[in-house]
Amino acid sequence: MVNNGCLCCTVRGDLVKMLLKLVKQKGDKFDHIVIETTGLAKPGPVIETFCSDELVSKYVKLDGVVTMVDCKHAMKHLNEVKARWVVNEAVEQVAYADRIILNKIDLVNDAELEALTNKIKLINGMAQMKKAKFGDVDMDFVLGIGGYDLDRIEAEVQLQQSKETGHCHHGDAHGHHHDHVHDSAVTSVSIVSEGVLDLDEVNDWLERLVDEKGEDLYRLKGVISVNESTGRFVFQGVHSMLEGCPAKPWEPDEKRISKLVFIGRNLDEAALRKAFNGCLL
Repeated sequence: MVNNGCLCCTVRGDLVKMLLKLVKQKGDKFDHIVIETTGLAKPGPVIETFCSDELVSKYVKLDGVVTMVDCKHAMKHLNEVKARWVVNEAVEQVAYADRIILNKIDLVNDAELEALTNKIKLINGMAQMKKAKFGDVDMDFVLGIGGYDLDRIEAEVQLQQSKETGHCHHGDAHGHHHDHVHDSAVTSVSIVSEGVLDLDEVNDWLERLVDEKGEDLYRLKGVISVNESTGRFVFQGVHSMLEGCPAKPWEPDEKRISKLVFIGRNLDEAALRKAFNGCLL
């Protein structure tokens, strides 16, 4: 327990102290440290602690974010209309998730469950979902996720893409952003394209994007085909923090398809697609 019981408010201080204390006491004997936040906590500050605090990141690394959804009541909270400057915590928790547990499925009918699932996919097209009763899920689903591991990003983006329908053409973008979604709604947008990108141009674009829109950009993951020696580059970002590195080279007979997924508020899909196309050689 942190001092005042609320992780989101004290995350910069108490959480760092507690993690360092645990490491000092137990050394490297931990397999996992599981942090449970309150129902209203904002995940962003907790995630950023692991990414930005050098001392913490020296000893522990963030494996992933798991969000448990109460199927009986979630739709009401996800649809709750708030003022433009007020964040809907339920939506944020879904947006940041690497894994989503759809709990209490026994309390809703098939139509309600399908509507909720579709709503969640609009917000976060990247997270894997699992249905459950009484919170009963396999441990492998919630531990060893590797949601922030650059080596595993390609597999995740690939999986996300295989869940989407539609054929992708050169410079084409398939997204979850629909006209009826309110401006300040949180959505996910995916861009899929053949062709080679200029890595310098991509770097400039993404750095500019996180600099200008970092507050509204919750997650970014991608695999791109670039004009460098390996030809394949992976990216991931949280708010204004962005990292990327070369990945395994493309196989001679492999189709070079770039895939980027953005999750955030006020996402302008047309602008994202235009900027992406501007990086194509």
